[in-house]
Amino acid sequence: MMGYKTVVEDGIDILVCGAGLGGTGAAFEARYWGKDKKIVIAEKANIDRSGAVAQGLYAINCYMGTRFGENNPEDHVRYARIDLMGMVREDLLFDMARHVDSTVHQFEEWGLPLMRNPKTGAYQREGRWQIMIHGESYKPIVAEAAKKSADKVFNRVCVTHLLMDESKENRVAGAVGFNVRTGNYHVFKSKAVVVAAGGASNIFKPRSVGEGAGRVWYAPWSSGSAYGLMIGAGAKMTQMENRIVLARFKDGYGPVGAYFLHLKTYTQNGMGEEYESKWFPALEKMVGKRYLDVEASHLSHRPIPTCLRNHAFINEVNAGRGPIHMVTMEAFQDPHLEEIGWHNFLGMTVGQAVLWAATDVDPKYENPELTTSEPYVMGSHATGCGAWCSGPEDISPPDYFWGYNRMTTVEGLFGAGDAVGGTPHAFSSGSFTEGRLAAKAACKYIDDGKAEGIRVSDEQINRRKEEVYKPMEHYKIYRNEITAGSVNPNYINPRQGLDRLQKLMDEYCGGVTVSYMTNEKLLNIGLKKLKLLEEDLEKIAAENVHELLRAWELKHRHLTSEAVMHHTLFRKETRWPGYYYRGDAMKVDDDNWHVLTVSRRDPETGEYTMEKAPCYHLIEDKHEAKAA
Repeated sequence: MMGYKTVVEDGIDILVCGAGLGGTGAAFEARYWGKDKKIVIAEKANIDRSGAVAQGLYAINCYMGTRFGENNPEDHVRYARIDLMGMVREDLLFDMARHVDSTVHQFEEWGLPLMRNPKTGAYQREGRWQIMIHGESYKPIVAEAAKKSADKVFNRVCVTHLLMDESKENRVAGAVGFNVRTGNYHVFKSKAVVVAAGGASNIFKPRSVGEGAGRVWYAPWSSGSAYGLMIGAGAKMTQMENRIVLARFKDGYGPVGAYFLHLKTYTQNGMGEEYESKWFPALEKMVGKRYLDVEASHLSHRPIPTCLRNHAFINEVNAGRGPIHMVTMEAFQDPHLEEIGWHNFLGMTVGQAVLWAATDVDPKYENPELTTSEPYVMGSHATGCGAWCSGPEDISPPDYFWGYNRMTTVEGLFGAGDAVGGTPHAFSSGSFTEGRLAAKAACKYIDDGKAEGIRVSDEQINRRKEEVYKPMEHYKIYRNEITAGSVNPNYINPRQGLDRLQKLMDEYCGGVTVSYMTNEKLLNIGLKKLKLLEEDLEKIAAENVHELLRAWELKHRHLTSEAVMHHTLFRKETRWPGYYYRGDAMKVDDDNWHVLTVSRRDPETGEYTMEKAPCYHLIEDKHEAKAA
């Protein structure tokens, strides 16, 4: 540990942790509002190819198209609200939706190729909210704008902890981390911090194991750091129980959206039958008519919530009528659609195309299998988990507003992308937009003099340094006591710890091997086991800097998992059948649980406090108004 240099970056105005789409948006906008501010980015990988968009993306999934008369921000709020069974922060959603189009137009100016409809000149639509792009270079194009905006970009620096101000309680003061190549210790002293790190993949046991373990749907490097950093600093979190399960092409986890929307494919069970509708009558008794109005969805394009479609899929498979196939053979007879089908994966999920080639599956002559994934926890896709943040002053009700847009309950700490709770269906463009909103507010926070007099002692910096390198010290002391292979009575290594976490979350918190089922008894056992794992993580060992990275990713995943478990226990209902089931409370209970859940973990004691927060509906429901 002593061999590593300490690199201090002082006098930062805005520190951006994580440079995916949220972080790049924050750096870009911070420069606009903070012409003379010092803006610094810390990114675990390399900004040119980091975050969920790293490998490319073949659609922008959040675009209103207001200039073409297609949708208004209010429409998007209604859509996300119905998909999340009512549980969204409508102020945050509306705020993102009213700004997202300008973000997309910027991307086009920067050189991102957007496909256009030759007849109308509007962007080529894939679905109501999705537009088609040639997205292999999506991230490098966006990264360029952030690199030009920032004073410094620190690539390959994994941020492990936020620094806290010692002159005023509950105020952020920067962050610390280490370089994943050199091992150097990095200290960032900053007036405001925008956390735009990743959500959590790999906290539940994936379907892919052994040599396939890295083949998951959400980016495998997304280690819950967005949550780990904020939970560790004592920020309040919301909706952490709202994990997502996705229908995906089997084993390669290739996305299905473009196929359904653009190629007009559909699904059937192993007998070649349509199966969805037969599960809906019983499901309606469970969730109520307002969430599963099949008639309305046919008439008004009001979508059936994703989780409820999953419910039909899961039950059909459990009834022994799997596998579920996607019917591609019809669409692929058209050479143009066949080409789009392959392009879609070659520019986004290469692994799926390779897997089909390797296993002799040609979607033109054989309908490929679908499956449901293990659960993921991230607040930027179709999921609502993340930090409890203030909304914008012009639309947020008092309970949702405390001074600065996208600021968490910790002063000076802002969120974007996966980090912000209650804003599902943001995707890539929405995350970038949220980064912009957070950075604009962070500039105002500094300009209002709210970041004056921050004090960080050397003691805090050194204490964190010791903590960061402890896994390497631990390895050095005990490495000679290995009994066989990598078994050691004095420590666990990151891989062993991750296997243990995934098995625990899978079995007790509603993972794939139990068909997403849990209950109060299971969750309490799970929490006890998580506490034991936390004690053992004090004795995690890292052989080198790469393993040190894995150790800290695991610690962030552990903090995230504990929040997920507490929230799942607190919400005593099955709000999202098809994402998870509380076997002891199988119905949607709108009388008691039409609320948002909010938690805080005390950074000193590790104790959790849970509360309900009102779920305000600010946008009128056209469909319900019409029915009334």
